[in-house]
Amino acid sequence: MSILVSIAGISKAFGARPLFENLTFAIESEERIGLIGPNGAGKSTLLRLLAGLDHPDSGVISFQRGLRVGYLEQTPTFSPQATILSTLLEAVKDHPSQEDWEHHARAHSLISQLSLGEDERLVSQLSGGWKKKVALARELMKTPDLLLLDEPTNHLDVESILWLEEFLAQARFATLTITHDRAFLQKVSRRILELDRRNPGGLLSVQGDYAQYLETKSQMMAAQERREVILKNTLRRETEWLRRGAKARTTKQQARIQRAETLKNEVGELEVRNQSRSVQIDFQGASKNPKKLIEAQKVSCDIQGKTLFSQLDLILTPGTRLGILGPNGCGKSTLVRTLAGLDQPSSGSIYRSENLSIAYFEQNREALDPELSVMRTLCPTGDSVTYRGERVHIRSYLDRFLFSAGQMEMAVGKLSGGEQSRLLIAQLMLNPANLLILDEPTNDLDMATLSILEDCLVEFPGAVILVTHDRYFLDQVTTQILAFDTRAESPDQRIQTFSDLFQWESWLKQQSKLEASSPKKQEQVQAQVEQAPATKDPSKRKKLSYKDQRELDSMESVIHDKEKRLAQLTEQSLLPENASRATQLLEITREMESLHHEIDQLYARWAELEAMQLG
Repeated sequence: MSILVSIAGISKAFGARPLFENLTFAIESEERIGLIGPNGAGKSTLLRLLAGLDHPDSGVISFQRGLRVGYLEQTPTFSPQATILSTLLEAVKDHPSQEDWEHHARAHSLISQLSLGEDERLVSQLSGGWKKKVALARELMKTPDLLLLDEPTNHLDVESILWLEEFLAQARFATLTITHDRAFLQKVSRRILELDRRNPGGLLSVQGDYAQYLETKSQMMAAQERREVILKNTLRRETEWLRRGAKARTTKQQARIQRAETLKNEVGELEVRNQSRSVQIDFQGASKNPKKLIEAQKVSCDIQGKTLFSQLDLILTPGTRLGILGPNGCGKSTLVRTLAGLDQPSSGSIYRSENLSIAYFEQNREALDPELSVMRTLCPTGDSVTYRGERVHIRSYLDRFLFSAGQMEMAVGKLSGGEQSRLLIAQLMLNPANLLILDEPTNDLDMATLSILEDCLVEFPGAVILVTHDRYFLDQVTTQILAFDTRAESPDQRIQTFSDLFQWESWLKQQSKLEASSPKKQEQVQAQVEQAPATKDPSKRKKLSYKDQRELDSMESVIHDKEKRLAQLTEQSLLPENASRATQLLEITREMESLHHEIDQLYARWAELEAMQLG
């Protein structure tokens, strides 16, 4: 593999605050790198340096000649009045090497792959998740050699995340991805870089996936801790020798005195590396915890004449851990706001206990004023807050959330996304509650904080409603899942209930296979195949080879046989007697997956042969 980017001794500071110093590493072609580290370590800044949008304070970044770099920002920006299609075409306006029809064909292909809908829709009217998908398509239009992704799963729905996982796993370009989604990181990374000043050189590189990183990191920390103990014992003996007095300090022992000073410095450095501070999250439970917090009966919700769901029955009690899943725009936030009483249902009734108290984490962080300082956000007046009935100095309280003394007077808008999320959690913790509603709380939080938040939510005495696309987090916390099914024709079938994430994933795969084998889907694919070569001049026909022509002539019947077999297997998988036979069901599922892949390849080959024939 060739080296795409070489980074040698780079440093960068944010104002007076150093982010990283003397970083050295390289990125090779087709590498799959995951970049992790605590909030504020400088991960997004490092990506901006690699994207050429900023410059290091010192050190050198060398790029391979002609390298094409794509950069998906955490919060993408777009031209005013831009449509989906114009945004994608804007990305390749400086690429005259290709014909205009080729750019349009690639744009339409990406719009289809990412299910972006109508290409003339205004980007400004899209949700955050849709904008992120458009931004991703814009970078893919550049056919990059290296794609930099800053929290690509933020605001994406789970189905889009699953698609992105598979796409990146098969991509022929290198990727460097910042993500705190551990399931996503495990799937897309084959090398982990941890950016943390406590690491030797500020950077830990582990060849392998996230699981390998955890094992290596654990071994490294254990070895460092053992070394710290050994060096401390050695330093203690050397110090005792120095204290014996001038008699022991002959000229011959000057080297030993110098060694003691060196040991002292090394022990100090190891103490810093081995120090582990974590956020202290502990939500306050309300003084009264009624047996039934909320009960929804036959609830329906409409928006602009469109029914999102109907006939929903739901009971929330202390101990309920409810996860809500679904595509962007399906109605998750509407459901949550309706249950909380912020919106009214179109029909049905909702009972709420008179002792109900809610702490609500909103994903867009509207509760935070970007102009206000960190300290005044939690403490508008005075210098203390009330937590669990006791007065706590604001600086001590913020220290629980790892805010430094210098950050406490900083404007909220200057904090990183993860730091803003920590501040919002700190704000919610001041309010006693028996229902926590968390709408995408995992966005931007580092992994250590996520782990602590998981434990806190599991132990919380009240109920929890969790809206998140982080599958690992969802699996660790929830005991029940409500999933929106946008394929369902009837509104009263739009919300399905599952006991855990595994059951939902199995259902989703089954639905995708049923959809792929439906006559309507086959007609759509056939239409795409027939239309694919229309962008080329039909007068430029080429004669296929004898072998290719025979393959083209038999293609339709081969696909028909494969799809017929897939339909048979689908019927078998739905039989009640097979549902209880795990081994047999596994064999059926494996054959279905294999057939589905073969059919996709056949359709692609069919389109290729048709295009060759039409020249």
